[in-house]
Amino acid sequence: MPGNKKRKRDQVQTPLDPAPPAKQAKIPISRTKPPSPSHQDSSARPSQTSTMRDGPHTRRAKGKPRKRMAKGNGFYQSGSGNATVSPIQQNLSKLFDQYRDNPEDSPDSIGIDGAQQYLTDLGVELDEVAHLGICDLLQCPSIGEFERETFISGWRGVSTGDKPYDTTSRQAQYVELIRRKLVADPAFFKQVYRNAFKLAKPDGQRSVPVESAVDFWTMFFSSEKGGIEWNTASTKWLDLWTEFYQSHCKRPVNKDLWNMVGELVAKTREANGETLEWWNENGAWPMAIDDFVSHVKEQRKTAGDSMDTS
Repeated sequence: MPGNKKRKRDQVQTPLDPAPPAKQAKIPISRTKPPSPSHQDSSARPSQTSTMRDGPHTRRAKGKPRKRMAKGNGFYQSGSGNATVSPIQQNLSKLFDQYRDNPEDSPDSIGIDGAQQYLTDLGVELDEVAHLGICDLLQCPSIGEFERETFISGWRGVSTGDKPYDTTSRQAQYVELIRRKLVADPAFFKQVYRNAFKLAKPDGQRSVPVESAVDFWTMFFSSEKGGIEWNTASTKWLDLWTEFYQSHCKRPVNKDLWNMVGELVAKTREANGETLEWWNENGAWPMAIDDFVSHVKEQRKTAGDSMDTS
């Protein structure tokens, strides 16, 4: 590599964050529990909307009515009585209410248990890419959490006049569209992959722990879980990358490297992309990817360009 090569934008050599414990991985690789009778399609049973009551020690001015302290626009608040609320918004709000973990303390949030049941009712596994497609659509603040406002606005945004996605059965149909788009639409896949960075990193951190990053890469870049297949007959790209990163880099993954791994996958999947003839060592790639490409080229040279990584 030339001595005057510009400094690489490499996040893994800069110790921004200490590696958090492995138990903080955001994607639990497990099956969701079977649906219970208490969580059914809103079209099949009446709403169980509950309202937020004042606590026993709440003080208010004499003669003044209580005020509900729900965040966001009034249209999205629990129990909103605004007459202008559309039917689809009412239906989505009622559906949201069915999955709340703690209606009294968190009337406008769905927590881990409710989120898991909701995904089960949609036929979505926790460790498939479609799950992250839903998180992107509904702008989840973290995995295992839904907020009323973005839940309603997300499903309203994809609904049409003749097909409102306001029940779990109809939303399950949209999930199938998400699965197809992830495979057929590179721009959509890129959007979901990049959005997943904020879901993969622990709260308060700027990087994703290595173990979590490997889990997400394995999910996104293999067809088994609804992602795109990176391994090919000639080169087991995903296997090589995850093994190389865990053995040579060993540092948390920041947003720049996260995004550029997606770009590397896209380049190698182009016509003749596996030859790496497009590679320019002076390009603006993170150093970890520079080193990985050099590693692959060296292995190919040693093996006479007939490398077997199975």
